[in-house]
Amino acid sequence: MSMLHLIWSIIVGFFVGLIGKFLLVHIFHADIHLGFWLTAIVGIVGSVIGGLIGRMISAPPPDSKFHTAGFLMSIVGAVILLLVVHFVMH
Repeated sequence: MSMLHLIWSIIVGFFVGLIGKFLLVHIFHADIHLGFWLTAIVGIVGSVIGGLIGRMISAPPPDSKFHTAGFLMSIVGAVILLLVVHFVMH
């Protein structure tokens, strides 16, 4: 894995984690306080979970760099993971 891929995973994971936290607060009214690194880790793990689910639903076209179903499922995976973290912490 190249350094650029690792940095890109952290950045995308952070934004997926932020979107997940936003949805968690506004839909489920559950507030969770995580720092930058935990938000990025939740986003990365949510992306892995959601990406796997997204690929089972719809395989990306060959040579595609972006898979819309995978991105949307990454956010769903992050929200599910944040809900689990919220219930474990409380």
